[in-house]
Amino acid sequence: MNNLTLIIPAKDEEESLPFVLNELKSYSYDILVVLHPSDKKTINVIKNFDIEIVYQKNHGYGDALITGIHNTKTDYCCIFNADGSFKPDELDLMMTKITNNNLDLVFGSRYSKNGKSDDDTLITSIGNYVFSSFGKIFFKLKINDILYTYVLGKTEKLYNLNLESKDFRFCVELPIKAKRNNYQVDEIGCHERSRYAGQKKVNAFKDGLLILIKMMKLYFN
Repeated sequence: MNNLTLIIPAKDEEESLPFVLNELKSYSYDILVVLHPSDKKTINVIKNFDIEIVYQKNHGYGDALITGIHNTKTDYCCIFNADGSFKPDELDLMMTKITNNNLDLVFGSRYSKNGKSDDDTLITSIGNYVFSSFGKIFFKLKINDILYTYVLGKTEKLYNLNLESKDFRFCVELPIKAKRNNYQVDEIGCHERSRYAGQKKVNAFKDGLLILIKMMKLYFN
């Protein structure tokens, strides 16, 4: 599947990223790892892999994804975690969904049919339910897992959204702007595995507050 690029933001993922890249060796996707030049440990552990590394000028999860989108050369791209939580065998299902139904974006969901999570906590599941409900009520979104950024889409469509969020607010900016641009969107159930190593980058309360403020700004603008 050489028409698909996996965009992997990989800040401080020196323990888990080699595991992910080894798992992906049996697939024919292009791989683009996005890192900051200061992350020497992660850079060093992947120097022998046949992948492309793109260096972000700024910091943050959203900034890494925006950098990746702007450097993708294939027709399709997919946000893919560096922590081992995403299952690569679900990519074929997402690609089939998007091409057979002429969609612009396909979102993975832990809470749709056949979806589940080995890594969710009570706090994160409640938070996601609240934000996903806000998305449905205030923005008419039709996705059940707004904070799960396992997203495959047409590269040109993602580029044209002019995404701006440099941090985890990217998670809600993407589907909301896609809705406002009348993109054709659907979701499939996905199985989130426990992360392979290291610590989660998300701070449930701090990032949750920032996401809420972002949603309010998008609603009133």
